[in-house]
Amino acid sequence: MSLARSFTAATTAVLATLALGLSGCATTQIQSTGELLRGPLCQPGSPPVSTVIYWAPQWRVDQKEPVRRELAALRGIQDFAARTDCLAVRGVYRLSATQPLSNDAELQRLPGGGPDAPALLLLVVVRELGPRIEIGLPWVLEGGTEASIDVRVLDTRTSTRLANAQTLWRNGGRWVIKGVGTLERDMSAALTATLMSPQPSSSTTP
Repeated sequence: MSLARSFTAATTAVLATLALGLSGCATTQIQSTGELLRGPLCQPGSPPVSTVIYWAPQWRVDQKEPVRRELAALRGIQDFAARTDCLAVRGVYRLSATQPLSNDAELQRLPGGGPDAPALLLLVVVRELGPRIEIGLPWVLEGGTEASIDVRVLDTRTSTRLANAQTLWRNGGRWVIKGVGTLERDMSAALTATLMSPQPSSSTTP
């Protein structure tokens, strides 16, 4: 076999190996800190609990395509609300940068939390939602998508804060490259992990 053919065969083998690697197995990793719920926010199949969800983005200064990501975040929140049959979500409200995020009493005075207040108020702050990629040495690529959210839960019936959690949800792994097509599902999954199966950390492989 000529040197040229040997080189071509070797190159083809390397490219084939990389192609297989790029379709490698993705895992989901979840890290939650802060005041976590002691259990699921509600029990699936039980009578729905009236709920209002407020949300707001707090992107980093150099965030790419914030409008597109905000739309994905909203759709992910709506998907979570639709899938969680034990919550009766009355409305999903986007807060502006000037509206209060830190005071529980002020949160209860926002639209949807008045005299006929729902049993639960949820505040979701979206800090990151998008693809991620890291390249190390020697030639190790790790990528996927991530959602970084803060979630606060108030019980208006007792004026009690049930949770104030920070969750970093990631799906990916070595030689995994993902785009923006899954961001809505990623946002919904991050909320489900935070509110329906709360735990400090977990890792799963589909």
